[in-house]
Amino acid sequence: MSGLQCLASENIWFDKPLYDEAEKCFYEGANGPPSKSSSHAGGDQELVTRMKSMELENHTLHKVVAEMRAALQTLENRVATLEKSPAGVPSAKAAPVQATPVKQVQNGDDEDEDDDMDLFGSDDEDDEEAERLKQERLDAYAAKKSKKPALIAKSSLLLDVKPWDDETDMAKLEECVRSVQMEGLLWGASKLVPVGYGIKKLQITCVIEDDKVGTDMLEEEITKFEDFIQSIDVAAFNKI
Repeated sequence: MSGLQCLASENIWFDKPLYDEAEKCFYEGANGPPSKSSSHAGGDQELVTRMKSMELENHTLHKVVAEMRAALQTLENRVATLEKSPAGVPSAKAAPVQATPVKQVQNGDDEDEDDDMDLFGSDDEDDEEAERLKQERLDAYAAKKSKKPALIAKSSLLLDVKPWDDETDMAKLEECVRSVQMEGLLWGASKLVPVGYGIKKLQITCVIEDDKVGTDMLEEEITKFEDFIQSIDVAAFNKI
């Protein structure tokens, strides 16, 4: 007997895998719907809870908005009241102020005329007082300005004083130069500068007031000492 024949004679369940697969699908189908329905039920319950929460929150918001509107209306009413209040106060206070001049007019016209005359008279007095104060300030300014010392124009000179020869007594020459004195003249430092062949010249500085001392006048006074001085030159001239 061949192998196939042996197998054919045996009682073997060749289709068991198919039945197992069918059984598995059956149980999965049987167990699937209940779990799915429970999931849907849980989702619906959560949705209902959220909707209720939103409705409660919406109701609360409506209540808050209503309260805010009421508060805003109250505030607008108070502002309107305050805006109207100042308008009436000045008018109430203005009445007695207007009534006072009327009573004065009824009491007597002569008094009003006297008051008007006094009023114009006080204006004239104020003008006179202002004019007097103005004049006093102008006089004080003029006096102060007159006392202020005027600016004096001065110049600085550097003079070269030349002797006749090398035997000239330079100390005596400088003494002669400094002996020249006049208002607005101030002598400064001096020194001996070699010229050549043993001859030296006297270089001396001085400050002069331009309105009182002129260079020509100064040269003329110095050259009077002709026994010692041959010539004089202005080496430098600067305004101070």
